[in-house]
Formats: sequence, C-alpha cells, structure tokens
Amino acid sequence: MDPRVPADERILQAALARIAVDGLGAPLRTVAQDAGVSAGLIIHHFGSREKLLDACDQRVLEVTQQQKHSALTGGGGAMLAQLAAAEEYAPVVGYVLRRLQAGGPLAQRLIEDFVAGAADYIEEGVRAGVISPSRDPEARVRVLVHMALGSLVLQLPGQHSPLDLADLPRWMREYTDSLVAPLLELYTTPLLTDSSLLETYLATQPEPAAGPGGSAPSTDRSTP
Repeated sequence: MDPRVPADERILQAALARIAVDGLGAPLRTVAQDAGVSAGLIIHHFGSREKLLDACDQRVLEVTQQQKHSALTGGGGAMLAQLAAAEEYAPVVGYVLRRLQAGGPLAQRLIEDFVAGAADYIEEGVRAGVISPSRDPEARVRVLVHMALGSLVLQLPGQHSPLDLADLPRWMREYTDSLVAPLLELYTTPLLTDSSLLETYLATQPEPAAGPGGSAPSTDRSTP
C-alpha cells in the first residue's frame, strides 16, 4: 500500500479488503500488517474495533450513494453489481457482502441505509416516467432491496470461507448477467395474467395511502 497515503486512510482501505476476504472476525493485527502500520496506530486513529467498523460502514455508504443514480430498478444488488464491475470497488462490495452475511444490528442498519438510498432513485425513475408509481412506494423499495441483497448472500461462500477479491468482479458480472433477462421479463411482463389476486387481497386491507397527485394508484391493468 502506498506509504504516501495517510495512515488512517491506509487502515480504512486495508480493513475493507481484509474483512471482505476473511470476514468480520479478521484480526486487527492482520489489518495493521496490510496497512503497514502497528496495531496500536489503529486504536490511535479509530479508538476501537467497533469504531473502525463504523468508519468502514460510512465509507461504503458514501461510495454507494455516489453510484445510485445509474441503478434505477435493481435496488442494492444492482448497485453492488455496478460497483463490482470495477476492480477498485471489489473490497467495498466484499465488505458489504460480509456485513450482510454476519447479520445483526449493524447489518440491519446498513440495509436500512440501502433502502433509504434506493427510495430516492426509484422515485426519480417514477418522476422520469420510466418506473410505474406504487400504492406503497416504501414497501416496494424495501422488497426490491431485500430481494436483491438476499439473492447475493445466497450465492456467497460460507461465512468462514475466504472470499477471493481478485475473482469478485468476474463472479459478480456472471451473477448479474444471469439475472438480467429474467428480471427484465418480470419487471416488464407481470408474472400474473390478471390482477384478481391483488384485488382480492386489497379488499381485506385498510384503504391505501394516497399516491402521487393525491390518489392511490389504480390496480386496474387497463388503466395507463
């Protein structure tokens, strides 16, 4: 790692990459070796292991927010696939996958941040006319993100198995390519041939919240 890079940045980059490879249990001494610093310097800059993980989370969210506008329909999974297309982002993607795999409150917080970010760019797509309005936009975004991230986690090696960062861009590209056609079909040609199941279900539920323009989106498939 370039010694001209400030020590705290080297530590952060090393932590992202090492956790992506070995999981959240990666020893701080190994992170320190990767960064070319002492383990004590990690504590000096970040205070604790938990605060180092917080800094990693923040970096991941900053990077993914920068990419959100070009990933309109795929939720967090499409965003990660986009990032993984460039080798320089492989540690960020690997870190997120490890975070999700480990579960717990921190993973849930990261998922909520993905949902919040996805809500913004899905709404941009609605305003641009490329995405249909929803009677419950928040619930739709949450389902899309959960499906995308959950599908990625199912493809991962075991929680305690190493992840090959050098191979991650190729793996993500193959994984994404395998999903494009079926997802586009599902999004553009609805799975169900009529809306009777939806209408039957909604008839038992409270009135939906008003959609854009002050009225709930119609479930009538004949309505533009």
